[in-house]
Amino acid sequence: MATVRIPPVLRASVGGEREVAAAGSSVGEVLGALIAAHPDTQGQIFDPEGDLNRYVNVYLNDEDVRVLDGLQTPVGERDTLVILPAMAGGAPGLPG
Repeated sequence: MATVRIPPVLRASVGGEREVAAAGSSVGEVLGALIAAHPDTQGQIFDPEGDLNRYVNVYLNDEDVRVLDGLQTPVGERDTLVILPAMAGGAPGLPG
């Protein structure tokens, strides 16, 4: 099973866990297994059409899955998925 690292904002939906194991041969299957085990995560990870929410980034072993094969990206048993909500905001007028 792959390891899924859970960001603090989603931990309440997975019983406070920092990491969970989830089975699947692709990113989509692993995330589907996560959602099957923890249904409250679905609306936080996927949009109503079943695509990743635009403000959620998913990395497979430090590679953004959007630049790989998206939800069809193959996943091995020793791989790690990291879910990172995109951060926005900041103070206007600050150099960036």
